Amino acid sequence: MQLHDILPQILNGDVVESVQKLDAVEAIVEKRERELEQLRMDLEHFKARLEVAQADCLKERKEKLTVRQQLNEAKQQLLQQAEYCTEMGAAVCTLLWSVSSNEEAVQIILGSSKALKFFSIAGQTMESFVRSLGEDVKQQDVDSDESQFVLALAGIVTNVAALACGREFLVNSNRVLLDTVMQLLGDLKPGCCTKLKVLMLMSLYNISINIKGLKYISESPRFFPLLWWLLNDPDPEVCLHVLRLLQSVILEPDVFTKSASELRDTLPFTRIVMLSKSRNTDLQMLAQDLLEDLKVLEYES
Repeated sequence: MQLHDILPQILNGDVVESVQKLDAVEAIVEKRERELEQLRMDLEHFKARLEVAQADCLKERKEKLTVRQQLNEAKQQLLQQAEYCTEMGAAVCTLLWSVSSNEEAVQIILGSSKALKFFSIAGQTMESFVRSLGEDVKQQDVDSDESQFVLALAGIVTNVAALACGREFLVNSNRVLLDTVMQLLGDLKPGCCTKLKVLMLMSLYNISINIKGLKYISESPRFFPLLWWLLNDPDPEVCLHVLRLLQSVILEPDVFTKSASELRDTLPFTRIVMLSKSRNTDLQMLAQDLLEDLKVLEYES
């Protein structure tokens, strides 16, 4: 009973509150310990997953390295094959270029079932070559296998077009090739790939000997703008063949009649006059003849 009476004096409000706070703190500590244990378990779990991921990553790296090595080997093989094909193509087409100067050989070539395919591939190859030229290209490396390949293809087309049977074949069956040649002549910058330009202009001139061929190329909307563009080329041989092609148009009455108005409106007369004073004798004479022909035609009209 004495304890009962004294206890309230000993256990005042502060002590009771402290005991309650202690209980609360112990509960929080227990909770934190449980959370910490859970974090330890999670850490072990993530460590295990990390080890698995690192092992998978190392495996993938090794696989990628193997694939990259295989890819590099494949690229090297492809490059070697491309170089071989280009070298072989240059050799074969150069030989064919020489052979195509023989009419009997050309007739045999055109009689082959692969003739259409060959000229289609020739056009695509020349187009691919021109597309691959950089913006700063000024001169064509004629000694490279690639250049020899393309020049030989253009030479074959020129030789085939030089023969009556070849002109008929190209005009009737390969007009896409003629369109490609005109397109590529317009894509090549002045002073660039002169030898290729000359061969393509020669092939168009040979085509112009055929009346159907002349009508076809002269009726193309890009034809006369192309000639005026090429007349500004710094190479005299390019200008010479442009004037030859223009003369073919002027000397064919039916074609000239249809083109007369366009020629009068767009003809770069001052440029032709300038070429008639060129130091290149052939170019000078052709330009003078062309001016005389234009005067006669203008007088007659």
